[in-house]
Amino acid sequence: MYQVFEHTADLGVAVEAETLADLYAEAGAGLFAVIAGDLGQVRLAESETFTVPGSDPAWLLFDFLGELHAAFELRRMLFREFAVTITDDGLEAVARGERYDPERHVLAHEVKAITQHELAVDRGPERCTATYIVDI
Repeated sequence: MYQVFEHTADLGVAVEAETLADLYAEAGAGLFAVIAGDLGQVRLAESETFTVPGSDPAWLLFDFLGELHAAFELRRMLFREFAVTITDDGLEAVARGERYDPERHVLAHEVKAITQHELAVDRGPERCTATYIVDI
């Protein structure tokens, strides 16, 4: 589950999930909810695999979101579903979605960058939580 919240001139995303892998999957969906608004408009037509090295949970999230943001900026990909696997060396994620089509998709925000401000990941005993801020 993710929730988008206002943060001065930026937008924040608060994420909660049972596992760290699910947390990263929800964080990815949250990013594309900021970009595209309604994720229901995104078809599951293509998939792309992302491999992100790292061991610190917060920096791994930052790098993962940066890769997803780059996929949108460089290839105009919109994703709505993520299957994430966490390893000792980082994560692997299969993202499903489709290329942005201005005739079909209405975008909600232009995300300029994922910021380090208030970046946090907490692995609690029963739930994992994360917060990140995007510069719009």
